[in-house]
Amino acid sequence: MRTGIFAAAFAAMLAASAGAAKADELIESYGAYIGQDDLYNSSNERLTQPWQVIRQDRANVHRFGVRQPGDDLDGFFASPRNRELAERMIRSGQINGQAARRLLNGDVQIHVEIWRGGGGDYINISVD
Repeated sequence: MRTGIFAAAFAAMLAASAGAAKADELIESYGAYIGQDDLYNSSNERLTQPWQVIRQDRANVHRFGVRQPGDDLDGFFASPRNRELAERMIRSGQINGQAARRLLNGDVQIHVEIWRGGGGDYINISVD
């Protein structure tokens, strides 16, 4: 009987620790103001996807030194390689349709969360 109780307690402890190990981890979060400069690429072409705008905003901040009031610095997108990953990360994350439309129109404050999960890194975006 004692062996059965011990085994059940041990199994419960293993299940709890395995669940904790699988929890997604917040890598970083930041706020950004999406202004008109963020809606166009270096060739002055209008961007049409949220991931393009996020990537351009972070390139503006980190590479070109173009910051607007409301743009926070982040460490993750300081890396050009991480900026390249923005498309996949947004597809794996969450942004609702209304937030995506507002982001693509610009002149809006956004909040970005960068997460690491079992399926890879992803981004959740909300519009204030």
